[in-house]
Amino acid sequence: MQKDLLIDRILLAAIAIICVISFAIHLWDPVYFAAVYAFEDRLVEYGTALFLLVGSVVLISNTLSLKAKGMTLAAILTAIYALLFFLGAGEEISWGQRIFGWESSEFFQENNKQMETNFHNLVVGGNHLTKTVFGSGLTAVILLYLIVLPLLYPRVGFIRRLADKLAVPVPGLRHTLFAVAASLVIVAMGDQNRKWEVYELIFSLLMVSIFLMPQNRDKTR
Repeated sequence: MQKDLLIDRILLAAIAIICVISFAIHLWDPVYFAAVYAFEDRLVEYGTALFLLVGSVVLISNTLSLKAKGMTLAAILTAIYALLFFLGAGEEISWGQRIFGWESSEFFQENNKQMETNFHNLVVGGNHLTKTVFGSGLTAVILLYLIVLPLLYPRVGFIRRLADKLAVPVPGLRHTLFAVAASLVIVAMGDQNRKWEVYELIFSLLMVSIFLMPQNRDKTR
């Protein structure tokens, strides 16, 4: 418990530092921010992939604990969450394509917006998959999870029982405050076209913190 609490504090401190540094770089030199700091294959992108992978590992650990406790449904759902975060980590770096220097298949060269081996940049019927599937709908779900659920969980019995039964890691109010503060920083960057890369890094750090120390920690592992 003490170790996880320390890691939680380090993760939240890292989010605060990233927000300050990112905003300062944006003000100092917006071109440097876009062309170097938050550009592809740099520290920000690799950091996002790393912490999405860490989140997946934490969820796998939780899955094994839930399985040992006989919570089969919760274990299956947590394993699915772990898989999604693993896929997210792979997608973030195009499954290591640029790291190892291999070429995309003909399918991805023809149908991927960046001609890379990943699915989130596919163009299907003229529609960018990221905007179609992972657009406003996903944003709404994430906001409900980070802002609304933490407020309802301790107050609404039905939601509390359901979340505990399914072992949904419920964010703490500190997570909500950090999510809102980080969102305000991102909004304050205006039309900076690479700011969302920083937002993804913050999200990955925040999720690891939530998976380690949710409100219902005793129900998720």
